[in-house]
Amino acid sequence: MNKVMKAVIAAALLAAPLPTAIHIAHTAMAQDKQEKVVAKVNGKTITESDMQLAEAEIGNELGNIPAEARRRVILEYVIENQLFADAAEAAKLGSGAAFEERMNYWRRRALREYYFEAELKNSVSDADAKKFYDQQVGSAKAQEEVRARHILVESEALAKELHGRIGKGEDFVALAKEHSKDPGSKEDGGDLGYFGKGQMVPVFEETAFALKAGQVSAPVKSQFGWHIVKVEDRRQRGAPPFDAIKERLVASMIHRKAQEVAADLRAKAQLEYVDAAIKAQIDQERAIKPAPGITPAPKQ
Repeated sequence: MNKVMKAVIAAALLAAPLPTAIHIAHTAMAQDKQEKVVAKVNGKTITESDMQLAEAEIGNELGNIPAEARRRVILEYVIENQLFADAAEAAKLGSGAAFEERMNYWRRRALREYYFEAELKNSVSDADAKKFYDQQVGSAKAQEEVRARHILVESEALAKELHGRIGKGEDFVALAKEHSKDPGSKEDGGDLGYFGKGQMVPVFEETAFALKAGQVSAPVKSQFGWHIVKVEDRRQRGAPPFDAIKERLVASMIHRKAQEVAADLRAKAQLEYVDAAIKAQIDQERAIKPAPGITPAPKQ
């Protein structure tokens, strides 16, 4: 195994909890059916299901590793999980109160994640997302935006001087780089990019939206100093295409549904806060607003 692969596996082991939460929930399923065996460790089999579960657990840590190398890294990760598990058994760490407490915690977490996978992850279809898009996003009116540059200086006298020089043909970008006091745009020749209404201070916004593409304003004053504004372009920005935001919409809708389910489960449950300090905090929060539910985040 090369050094790069060892480093990736080590990073995945550090990032992932031990024991594997999802693996606990699926052990019985793997025993109930014939699985394709991928490897064996001291006679114990590693199956295709183990590989899939491990990828769900650490896949986000692997970046853009090619498919073939990715599969090998995942297998090595599962092998090392088994080796550590065997070492723990040999050290007689697989029993006792502390181990049972840990197993109970991971079983609850595994069931939570499995519930999310089985009941919530596929509860929002592309058709549901498209319907939401059409109602809430696609029907929104286009927003006008301008792309502008500015030169910000401290005095009206300097602003008028620079405005005059621009009028005689000097380069706006070069003057902005030389004289502007705005650290965020100075090196880009005063370029502020595209912005819509409500994003800039009122006097600056009014000036920019009153200009046509290519026009330069007279000096205007804001609380930051004196500005000379040049509009580079104007455009109507509509809603992004459905395909461009479909995955984000689906994830958002799934998360919202998870919050609704969590709120419903919490409302039906009998909750008792026994710890005195936490109970006092909860009581104080309830006097202001209901305690929020804690929901599993959607997996990407």
